[in-house]
Amino acid sequence: MVLGSTDPVRLWEWYRTAFAPDAEQEGPVLALRLGDSYLIFESRDDVGRKSVEPGRILVNLQVDDIRATEKHLTTALNARWIRPVEDPAGDEPVAIGTLEDPDGNYVQIIEVVGDMTGA
Repeated sequence: MVLGSTDPVRLWEWYRTAFAPDAEQEGPVLALRLGDSYLIFESRDDVGRKSVEPGRILVNLQVDDIRATEKHLTTALNARWIRPVEDPAGDEPVAIGTLEDPDGNYVQIIEVVGDMTGA
């Protein structure tokens, strides 16, 4: 996934602090490996400083411990929560929370706590 920004270094640093604190920049491309995927941060002049429609695309990241991640994001980054972390209700298989990154994009953190197949 590529995130276009007017300040990609700031955005990379935020995501690094949030989800990959031990990561270091490798080469000229600002990227973070998160599991089997990469987030790439690109300087763009066709985007504004803040997302106008932040709900249009959600960055979804699966975490192992949503409550520990929530605490880290709140403590380390003073996260602005759009949807506080909610434990699954009934047979729902995921816990979920939504926060905002520095460019105003929505980031959902998800922890799978049940059977996603519905079996």
